[in-house]
Amino acid sequence: MKHIARKRFGQHFLTDRGIIEDIIQAIDPKPGDPMVEIGPGLAAMTQPLVERLGHLTVIELDRDLAKQLRAHPQLTVVEGDVLRVDFRTLAADICGSAPSGGSEPHAVGSVGAMKLRVVGNLPYNISTPILFHLLEVVDVVEDQHFMLQKEVIDRMVARPSTSDYGRLSVMLQWRYAMANVLLVPPQSFDPPPRVNSAIVRMVPHAEPAVLEVKLLSEVVQVAFSQRRKLLRHTLGRWLEERGFGGEFNVQRRAEEVPVAEYIALVQAVSAAGIVAKSS
Repeated sequence: MKHIARKRFGQHFLTDRGIIEDIIQAIDPKPGDPMVEIGPGLAAMTQPLVERLGHLTVIELDRDLAKQLRAHPQLTVVEGDVLRVDFRTLAADICGSAPSGGSEPHAVGSVGAMKLRVVGNLPYNISTPILFHLLEVVDVVEDQHFMLQKEVIDRMVARPSTSDYGRLSVMLQWRYAMANVLLVPPQSFDPPPRVNSAIVRMVPHAEPAVLEVKLLSEVVQVAFSQRRKLLRHTLGRWLEERGFGGEFNVQRRAEEVPVAEYIALVQAVSAAGIVAKSS
């Protein structure tokens, strides 16, 4: 029986074999890689992946699709909402002994130090929440390759002083090196989405800046809350209210501040004893 795409799950199934092969080449799976696929759907990418890997763990919310996937002898199926999946526990299960915390680099293939490779065609309606969910466990991830709405990837990889540069750019570029590696047109899917898609490669920085993530999130959110105004109206007031006496040029707009400067500000604010509101 043909599976009908379910709108509530944001299902668009990849069908273009040429595009699928291009994606597999970009991911470059190797035998034994500890990989997780989010949203395998009708297994268009799953099958060529598992043929190269030998075994693959997949996360699928649709119970009918999960039932079909369980019949595959080389798949471990996690049925449920990806936003509720504990990737740290999953890494420990798949890798045997995954790192439990911190940010020290671990090479894939080294004994007791393997990390997850995460791939998937993410539901566009919850793609940003998924990215932030994975950001919380980035230390157990080797790399990520995701199909996303092209405009979301444009924002992820945007440079300062561009219209796409914003909160998502800063929050992810702090922790990942990212690149748009492949454009995927609507006709590559069934049913076709109304937007262009693309594949993004996300590789965690081996030695990221040490900072309080909640504080970075708050600073960036305040900064971009009124992006057309100079920062003295937003972030400047936020800093003044908290008694921050350090130097930071607020005679700019939020989009003109590079990621490195946001990081340095958060570190200085934290050193001054200022904590995030949610802490």
